[in-house]
Amino acid sequence: MMSKSHVQIVSDVSKALATLRKEIPETMQGFGAMAKSSLQDGVLSELQKELIALAIAVTQRCDACIGFHIKALIRLGATREQIMETLGVCTYMGGGPALMYAAEAVRAYEEMLPQAR
Repeated sequence: MMSKSHVQIVSDVSKALATLRKEIPETMQGFGAMAKSSLQDGVLSELQKELIALAIAVTQRCDACIGFHIKALIRLGATREQIMETLGVCTYMGGGPALMYAAEAVRAYEEMLPQAR
């Protein structure tokens, strides 16, 4: 069995999202506006909100979401420790299945971090 590449998953999904932006532009503009307003700094920082998004991605078992949010967390300067503590909460709340996707998030982080430097 081949291992998943989160870089490849993000790339492939990004291409499909571009198609959706062309074919259902109003829906995608609405989703983009919601994402932008939801993640902007407020009482919680953008980094804290991205950690929450990662936790939801892990517990919902969404590979592409994990990739996109790990990429954002790297961009925002999240520490390995912040990511690991977030994944610990995911495991507590989601049990064994969340633990398997927490491991996927670690793989995504380790795959994407060198590319970000």
